[in-house]
Amino acid sequence: MKKTAYRRAKILEELDKDGQVNVNMLSKLFGVSEVTIRNDLDKLEKNNLLVRAHGGAFKSNNLILTFSQKKKLNMEVKTRIGRKAASLIEEGDTILLDSGTTTFEISRFLRDFQKLTVITNALDIVNNLAQQDNLEVFMPGGYLKEFSMSLVGPLAERNLKQLSCNKLFLGVDSIKPDKGVFTHHIEEAQLNQLMINLTEEVILVSDSSKFSKSGMAFICECDHIHKLITDNGISDEHLKALEKHNVEVIVV
Repeated sequence: MKKTAYRRAKILEELDKDGQVNVNMLSKLFGVSEVTIRNDLDKLEKNNLLVRAHGGAFKSNNLILTFSQKKKLNMEVKTRIGRKAASLIEEGDTILLDSGTTTFEISRFLRDFQKLTVITNALDIVNNLAQQDNLEVFMPGGYLKEFSMSLVGPLAERNLKQLSCNKLFLGVDSIKPDKGVFTHHIEEAQLNQLMINLTEEVILVSDSSKFSKSGMAFICECDHIHKLITDNGISDEHLKALEKHNVEVIVV
């Protein structure tokens, strides 16, 4: 079962990277029969993770993946982004970590700080930091959105308004340099807007695949973003577009 889950996660990575996959290529890549690959693709399609086509499959830019599914995608890139993001934090900072699989990676690199305050609405990040005596961790409260394992809503918004921080690390579902950044959920977009208003520096953490994806809920225009940490898959066109909005792009 673990081999099957791993193979399907890697198929999604290939799909996310190239936009399409074919059965013959995947069969050779994983050393399994074409029948096995077709079964994998059928299962992934039933879970709305891809669109089947003759001889392979295509990705849909409008798919909304669950939190656990997102964790399996582009993990190496997310780890590099998380490590680089943590290097921008200074001793004594108060930082705000938005919920998300990339911001979770940042939390894995906070152990060596002697004094640091972390504000987050993400349950997995809190759980990861719970045993770190050198960190002060605050949660704003709210109601649980299981899809992203985050706390949102009026209570979270009211409590966040009482706080301020030096740096916000924000994960998003879509980046459109000419329009702004987006997420799939309105409640999270509202909370993200509040987070942006109470912080000194907004740092976007996102792999380059987010430039080809869509999100329903608008968070902010790119003028509100100070830095973007991403991978070398970002195109020259997107780099130039972000420079026009004075966004410093850090490629890892």
